[in-house]
Amino acid sequence: MAKQQKTAITPTREENYPEWYQQVVRAAELAENSDVRGCMVIKPWGYALWENMRTGLDGFFKATGHSNAYFPLFIPLSYLEKEAEHVDGFAKECAVVTHHRLEQGPDGKLHPAGELEEPLIVRPTSETIIGATYAKWVQSYRDLPILINQWANVVRWEMRTRLFLRTAEFLWQEGHTVHETEAEAWEETRKMLEVYKQFAEEYMAMPVLTGEKTAGERFPGAVSTLCIEALMQDRKALQAGTSHFLGQNFAKASGITFQSREGCEEVAWTTSWGVSTRLIGGMIMTHGDDDGMVMPPRLSPSHVVILPIIRNEADRDSILEYCNETAAMIREQSYAGRPVEVVVDARDINAGEKGWGWVKKGIPVRIEIGPRDMESGSVFVARRDKGPKEKYGQSREEFASTISAVLEEMQQGLFERACAFRAENTREIDNWDDFVKFFKEEGGGFALAHWDGTEETENKINDELSVTIRCIPFDCEYGGAGECIVSGKPSKGRVVFAKSY
Repeated sequence: MAKQQKTAITPTREENYPEWYQQVVRAAELAENSDVRGCMVIKPWGYALWENMRTGLDGFFKATGHSNAYFPLFIPLSYLEKEAEHVDGFAKECAVVTHHRLEQGPDGKLHPAGELEEPLIVRPTSETIIGATYAKWVQSYRDLPILINQWANVVRWEMRTRLFLRTAEFLWQEGHTVHETEAEAWEETRKMLEVYKQFAEEYMAMPVLTGEKTAGERFPGAVSTLCIEALMQDRKALQAGTSHFLGQNFAKASGITFQSREGCEEVAWTTSWGVSTRLIGGMIMTHGDDDGMVMPPRLSPSHVVILPIIRNEADRDSILEYCNETAAMIREQSYAGRPVEVVVDARDINAGEKGWGWVKKGIPVRIEIGPRDMESGSVFVARRDKGPKEKYGQSREEFASTISAVLEEMQQGLFERACAFRAENTREIDNWDDFVKFFKEEGGGFALAHWDGTEETENKINDELSVTIRCIPFDCEYGGAGECIVSGKPSKGRVVFAKSY
């Protein structure tokens, strides 16, 4: 029997994928559970990753004409009640503030006091409060369009939580725009979906499918919800971002009207769109392995770690000087619009333990420098996209001059590997028996199958297999008309089915 390879993370993905995920988050020092149920503490390495995501996305938003602003955390209950579908969709997830102070009672304990005239909802999403503000800002067609994004936290009272994927409080961005015409609002909705797709694929190295949600999966109160969907290594789908065409529903509820070019009062057209720290969970499950996190170089908080190998205290100062000189040479290079970022890890701990710590954190490149490397003017290199024992020597000048190309090769390699995995686990299926077998016996993935467009069929598949329609591809992308695999009724085109998070 072949000896099992030792891994840094136990259990492995194959043994227990959900637990593997939790252990990667912990071992990579990305986040941990807080003392507040369902909430997380995002640790410095994880928050630096989020900052890089935020910077990249913010560049896309500004390039498409959007500005950042900030709106209140608290939303009056009456605002939520203005849009019926919206309140129904979020009612069970709302955290409600009913009092404005604490008083000490006879028992010596603090008790809520000062009941509010109207309860306040802690922001689960901001369509209603932002809509009320826009109603004041918009008077004429000359005031349009409004193109605003906010970076914020939101609260949705989740019962079953998992770090990054589903927590009671999380970080996100939410764009909210107002338009003069239906066509302009639709153009915005599609444009921002493409922004999300571009960011996911070019920065996260995570391939995504795009399409429209069914009515049952639509954002509460929206006319249409568009989405990007990614396939994780356990062959479940992750909804990674959404862009909503709200039509005039929220504008009517909030009173966003304007004087048209013809002098008539018109109701505006609105959109909203957002992604969250859930993207970090998606990145872990797309690229992580049994040794821990794997960071796409474009988003990694640091690109290179230098590990001094000091076996004799007499060599310490000279080795550290060489390491710092090497770091300075590397920092003169740039990658993806920012300097190549280097950490010199001079902590006085075991070299093997130190190296494995950085493997688990997923830093793209590790270099070791000991007395022999210093004497020969070289470095000993390991890449995170290779096995932990695959290392090679290189002069430090050559390493510094080629690091940008190496990082880009790694970025593209991760994307290509993820694309290959998705292709291997995507299948066109034409009958119910093969559909059941795909999800029950073969591990699942993306199933491209015909659907008759009815909620009844959609619910039957979900009830029997816990499989949902992840998206309806645009323009019948997958092969035109056919027959529904359940009812045999006509289908306009294949849709994407999968189990999901």
